[in-house]
Amino acid sequence: MIDLTVYPDRLARSLQRAREQKIIIPTLKQQRNPKLIPPAITAQLKKVGLWDLNPLNLFRITWHNEPTPGGGFGPVNFIEFPKALTGVEARILAPVGKWFPTGAHKVGAAFGCLVPRLVTGQFDPTSQKAVWPSTGNYCRGGAYDSALLACESIAILPEGMSQERFNWLASVAGEIIKTPGSESNVKEIFDKCWELRQSGQDLMIFNQFEEFGNYLWHHEVTGPALLEVLEQVMGPKDTYRGFMSATGSAGTIASGDFLKSRFPASKIVASEALQCPTLLNNGFGAHRIEGIGDKHVPWIHNVKNTDMVVAIDDEATISLIRLFNEPAGKKYLAGRGVTEDLINKLSWAGISGVSNLLSAIKFAKYYELGEHDIVLTVLTDSMEMYGSRLQELTQERGQFSELDAAAAYHQYLMGVTLDYIQELTYYERKRVHNLKYYTWVEQQGKTFEEIQAQWYDDSYWSDIPTHAEQIDTLIEEFNAETGLLKEL
Repeated sequence: MIDLTVYPDRLARSLQRAREQKIIIPTLKQQRNPKLIPPAITAQLKKVGLWDLNPLNLFRITWHNEPTPGGGFGPVNFIEFPKALTGVEARILAPVGKWFPTGAHKVGAAFGCLVPRLVTGQFDPTSQKAVWPSTGNYCRGGAYDSALLACESIAILPEGMSQERFNWLASVAGEIIKTPGSESNVKEIFDKCWELRQSGQDLMIFNQFEEFGNYLWHHEVTGPALLEVLEQVMGPKDTYRGFMSATGSAGTIASGDFLKSRFPASKIVASEALQCPTLLNNGFGAHRIEGIGDKHVPWIHNVKNTDMVVAIDDEATISLIRLFNEPAGKKYLAGRGVTEDLINKLSWAGISGVSNLLSAIKFAKYYELGEHDIVLTVLTDSMEMYGSRLQELTQERGQFSELDAAAAYHQYLMGVTLDYIQELTYYERKRVHNLKYYTWVEQQGKTFEEIQAQWYDDSYWSDIPTHAEQIDTLIEEFNAETGLLKEL
């Protein structure tokens, strides 16, 4: 699943490139706990901006960045959403992806896919192009990591994604390929990957939907970050109830597996757009919750460990980003008792983050959770990616008024309903898992034996985290070979 075979000749070239570019690679342990980062690197980072194309920013691929454009490290950044905003007693908490380099946590998933290939010599940055198929933020993270390595990159994403993504990519990626459709058009991305494979170019495709480095990074970095949030806030009477995330590439939801190993009674909730209810109803369609991908089940989704599926109306997310970010919306929220501090932080939730929040509210209402129940979700990116969407909505619908704010607040927050929820039985999980066959076995070359192992062999999933220590050892050996740590 994660091949760690070493290729000495290509590894030698990777080491030379790292020396030339002054690249020191952080271990997963250091990304999980920045206190393990050498003090000399921490000191140098004070002079480096969060989005700068500086190899030191690899050490900022962590949930522990201070909430400022170029700060140090601290506790995990998270927002707690109160009853005045959610309408439920349960405590809903979400770590914030905005403070990663590129403004989204997907830079971590890209790291998790690229680095094992780099430190084993499987990927040669001196000759190969790195291909990053994505519905948005993942290819941005991949292009960023590639730029740090001075290797050529190809970013693939749907043409319907927000303009902010394309604007930034133009300055970083070697090539941008726009595929037809929007975030739900994942097959078109896969088709482009096959076209590139057959083109004769020397390239390596880092497909987040099938790369277990994506699963591993979230299991070993995001999962512990969520656990830290719990340890910060849980009192003696509190109970952690569950984690929910849009499935997307199924990387982030792997952190739910980590939490369930510590809290066996907790739930894992997979969220998707109502307009494309693939998991809920074997359905299809297009939607506006950008970046979450649909119409297939990712190869790396541990469906057997998923307890519930929730579908969110994309109109709810579109209305709420206006409520959270337009002046009339902020004023209305203040009148409903939402604090100024929280109102100023609501822009830290992008469209998929708002969707995750709504999933958490549905979950809390479904299980009738109370004030001592804690629910976790995640804000993968921020409105920094979607300013153009707000402008488009104003052009389409006019200025967002106080009446619009009242309608959005009461309909889409206070009025969250219990429809489009399914608790998954054993055979309902198996139904969702079996959907993998049509994408991965019939189209993408996976084997029948492996898809069966994913379901019937419990060690299939539990073995993945065991690679973390070996990867860290390879990273440490790589850094020792470059000699750059000695020069700090």
